[in-house]
Amino acid sequence: MARMHARRRGSSGSKRVYRDAPPEWVELSAEEIEKKVIELFNEGYEPSMIGMILRDRYGIPSIRQITGKRILQILKEKGADISLPEDLKSLIKKAIKLRQHVSVHKKDYHNMRGLRLTEAKIWRLSNYYKEKKVLPADWKYDPNKLRIALSK
Repeated sequence: MARMHARRRGSSGSKRVYRDAPPEWVELSAEEIEKKVIELFNEGYEPSMIGMILRDRYGIPSIRQITGKRILQILKEKGADISLPEDLKSLIKKAIKLRQHVSVHKKDYHNMRGLRLTEAKIWRLSNYYKEKKVLPADWKYDPNKLRIALSK
C-alpha cells in the first residue's frame, strides 16, 4: 500500500496464490488449527501475530485456506473479547508513546508532526470503523482514557 502522508515507497509486493485444496505438508486439521488460534489468543497474541506464528512454527501458509474462516471470525465464534481492531489499537499505542515523548521533549518538532499525522490516521480509521459498525457510534479518541485502558 502506498503511504498516506508521503510520496514515496510504492505499493509493489507479492500476492498470495490460493489453491482449491490445502497443501499436502499441513498436518493439522481445521479443528486443531482453530484450537491453536484460541490457545495463542489466550496467551496474549494479536491476530496478525497468531498468523505469523502458525506460518513459521507449524507450516500453515493460510488459515483461511484450510479452515474456510479468517482468524477474527474464529475468535469471534469462540467468544473472544476484541474491543478494538488491531490496526487501530497499534496506532493508538504509537500515539500514546509519541505523546509521552513530546511531553518530555518540548522542542522535538519532527515527532510533534508525527503525532499529528498518527492522530489523523486514528480519526480517519475510527470514522471508517464507525461506518462499518465495528466501533460504537459514540466512540471517541481520547488519549488520556485510552492510555489507561490499553495499559491494563
